[in-house]
Amino acid sequence: MSQLESYRSREASMALAGKLKIAVWVITALVLFLVGLMRQVKIGLPEGVSLHFLPPLHALLNSGAAVALILALLCIRKGRVVLHQRWIYVAMGCSLLFLLSYVTYHFTTPETIYGDLDGNGELSEAERTEAGPMRMGYLVVLLSHIALAALSLPFILLTFVYGYTNQFARHRALAVRVYPVWLYVAVTGPVVYLMLRPYY
Repeated sequence: MSQLESYRSREASMALAGKLKIAVWVITALVLFLVGLMRQVKIGLPEGVSLHFLPPLHALLNSGAAVALILALLCIRKGRVVLHQRWIYVAMGCSLLFLLSYVTYHFTTPETIYGDLDGNGELSEAERTEAGPMRMGYLVVLLSHIALAALSLPFILLTFVYGYTNQFARHRALAVRVYPVWLYVAVTGPVVYLMLRPYY
């Protein structure tokens, strides 16, 4: 019996799945609440302390998630379930660390605006003209990244729950739809950083 067949023959843990599904929606609600709140509330840092080293880390963590997702897909296509699981754990870990760091950064640091050359937090007409059509391109990538990250979060977690609790038919059916969205979010994270980098 192959590794894949061995896993498929496992009995589903429905009781555990029920509890984890509740956790998925609680986590999703909490994350979306924090992300919505972080733009409104700012927590002051001690004098001389700066978290401007975090955006490059965010790009690195998103890149790590993207690489892990690609390797996870390659592994499952070859029937290497254990390696697939490990790469998914890496992708989940990178995404979790990114989320914690991202929320911390935005709760403590003023937002960087694309085109804001003087760094005063406002976009003058001259700066808007200087940024040109690239600003619109940046906003399209950024908004699609944010919207898809928010929409996909519960479904990424549910896909994980289905795999973890041996509901492989449901896991695969949802993964086919969720995977490309998660990969897009992971890839566009570093793209957003690179586009915004001149303005940090």
